[in-house]
Amino acid sequence: MKTMIATTCAAALVVAMTAPAVLAGPISSACLQSDRAAKSRSLCGCIQQVADQALTRSEQRIAAGFFRDPHKAQEVRQSRSHSNEVFWKRYSEFGTIVAASCGHLG
Repeated sequence: MKTMIATTCAAALVVAMTAPAVLAGPISSACLQSDRAAKSRSLCGCIQQVADQALTRSEQRIAAGFFRDPHKAQEVRQSRSHSNEVFWKRYSEFGTIVAASCGHLG
């Protein structure tokens, strides 16, 4: 009985640890579809993992749009909207973490 419980717990832990790598989020998907030469599954996956920790799902969808339309990032950054200012601060912090965590992959 103890062996079965331990095996079940170990299997659940493996699934929990590998699920983020298997499931593509909005940032990873946009990254892989981009025309950037440095893109790779490992780099885009790393960026998505940081996004999962640093940004809400809604913020991830906004940021994913920057891959398709980089000018949109400039518009958000220069916006006078309070919500865009809050987002841009979090997005900038996200970028700093990505550079430190994923820079070696690009």
